[in-house]
Amino acid sequence: MQASGAARLTGIVMILVGLGSSLALAPRITASAGRHGLAYDDIATDSQDPTVSLGIAMGAFRGLFANYLWLRATDLKDKGLFHESVELARAITKLQPRFPRVWTFHAWNLAYNISVETNTPEERWQWVQAGISILRDEAIPLNPKDLLLHKELAYIYLHKIGGYTDDSNRYYKRKVAETWHEIMGEPPRPSAENRSREDVITLYVETWLRPIVEAPADPAALREASPEAADLYERVRAYAEDDRDILRRWTLMSEIYRSARAPLFESSFGPDARDLADAVNDPELAGAWQALVPYLRKRVLEDDFNMAPRDMMRYTQRLGPIDWRSPAAHAIYWSARGVEQALGRVHEGNEDVFDFVNADRFTIQGVQELFRYGTISFNYLDWVTSPRGHYFATPNEHFARTYGDLSEDIIARGGVVENRALVRSPFVTGYENFLRDVVAFFYSRGDLAEAEYWQEKFRTLTDQNLHEPRRIEEAAMTLADFVAYNSYERFDSPNYTSTRVVAGIQGALDSLLRGDGDAFRAQLQFAADIHRYYFNFQFRQVIAAQGAEERMESMDRDFGFLTGGIFQQFMSALPFEEAERVYNRAPADLQRYAFDLLSEKFRPEFEQNQETRESFEIQFPEPPGMEQHRRFVQQKLEQRLTNQLEGLNNQ
Repeated sequence: MQASGAARLTGIVMILVGLGSSLALAPRITASAGRHGLAYDDIATDSQDPTVSLGIAMGAFRGLFANYLWLRATDLKDKGLFHESVELARAITKLQPRFPRVWTFHAWNLAYNISVETNTPEERWQWVQAGISILRDEAIPLNPKDLLLHKELAYIYLHKIGGYTDDSNRYYKRKVAETWHEIMGEPPRPSAENRSREDVITLYVETWLRPIVEAPADPAALREASPEAADLYERVRAYAEDDRDILRRWTLMSEIYRSARAPLFESSFGPDARDLADAVNDPELAGAWQALVPYLRKRVLEDDFNMAPRDMMRYTQRLGPIDWRSPAAHAIYWSARGVEQALGRVHEGNEDVFDFVNADRFTIQGVQELFRYGTISFNYLDWVTSPRGHYFATPNEHFARTYGDLSEDIIARGGVVENRALVRSPFVTGYENFLRDVVAFFYSRGDLAEAEYWQEKFRTLTDQNLHEPRRIEEAAMTLADFVAYNSYERFDSPNYTSTRVVAGIQGALDSLLRGDGDAFRAQLQFAADIHRYYFNFQFRQVIAAQGAEERMESMDRDFGFLTGGIFQQFMSALPFEEAERVYNRAPADLQRYAFDLLSEKFRPEFEQNQETRESFEIQFPEPPGMEQHRRFVQQKLEQRLTNQLEGLNNQ
């Protein structure tokens, strides 16, 4: 009895101590939860999902209830009942909005599992967008410093949209380009004299991004800064849905009046479109538009996309001239932002909780993708008015240096990023392979000095994987042998081969600009030989093994069409004098790809003056066979769309 009494007394004392401790700690815990936004919504509403209302009503037991729902949602997913699983996941996010894995589970179901059940690229894109939106617009605002959410959002952009595993990936890339062409516009084009990496970064930052960063923050500030812009804003807002719709309408109207087809579009304008056309073409409103557009971009970025223009500008300054119409650009933004936010939460006891390794890899892989496909040509007007918009992505050499600079930053973090005790470092191995690509790229372009520079980087790389026998062999090779050796080893890679082919074509066009016809023909033949070898041998093996012919085409199998697209892109960046020289040196089959573009770009300048109206035809004579060429290009684009749809229907 005495022992029993002592036990009871001990129990009472422990209960009293526990109650006292809880009373002392409760205010501090509540205050901390409030400061860090960790409090749950405990109010049930009439319109709420019954499952959510039930969870809220369970009070302290809501966690157990959410765990049950989580297990049930996982079971439904495993059974292929994705829609039902999504509904349960959404309920869990309402009950436990600070549970990141439920958000990522939900986003994955939308972007991956449900999207592939649909039948058209348009339907698939809606679900992929839903997966992006649930992370970007809901999860991250509630958990702004969570690394997992940022990493998963970056992965969707890099893998689902930027990769080739989904049969609709080409459609996704065009939709990203469409969205961000409307929001950000086309990047500024560098002049012939200012094409260095530093010059192009400065151009992007100062003329494209800084006006957005420094734009007024709200309508009142806009009116104070520019009453004309505020009046224009009120005028166009009368018939637009929101700020994003104003940007969309302004972009479309601006593109129409850059085109020679403006009269064709004008015939279908309604009252609102006519008013906007008048405003866009009114020279007295040019200054108002110049103030209004950056304001609209800032508001849409912050309010609709949860993105900070200042961070976009900072990443451009740090990493390179980022074209925000690329999916890789958004993978970089979210992975880099996630790492920055999470680094402030790391301390000695929780390092292993944060997956910095993979988040950093997404940033680096995004940079690698911008090196391979970071220069984008996109015919926005054709895309939004028909399904045949031209989208063309080629390498951007300015991101070659970025990879190395970024690697050094990440390695400097030491153990937080990667286990340096590993005999073979996957991170360093990735950089070695990237350097092999860069050397071959510049060699293929005929820029031997730049190729030698990067080969020396390869030889002297810190923490290189010296245990590989071939690494020692490569270090002693001549430049030509180094490129040939790696070409044989890696021609089964679509990314590697397309980079080399495009580099060869670009090198040929640079030779044409310099007036070296022999070098032009030699380099173009070099690129054609690589292209033919890949599609005759390696490509067949890849699609035979993977059954993914259309989606694995990282470059067009028609070498003439590929070359024509690159020539068109090349010519679009040249000023008048250089464009005239290159055009008249080029063979007719290339001239046909550039003639319409040059006509839209330069002809209006001639037609403003009666005396020079005929000069355009003299300086840019129309090549023979243009009508047949236009029909060929249209059929080519229509065939691509047909192939994509057939690929979906045959799954």
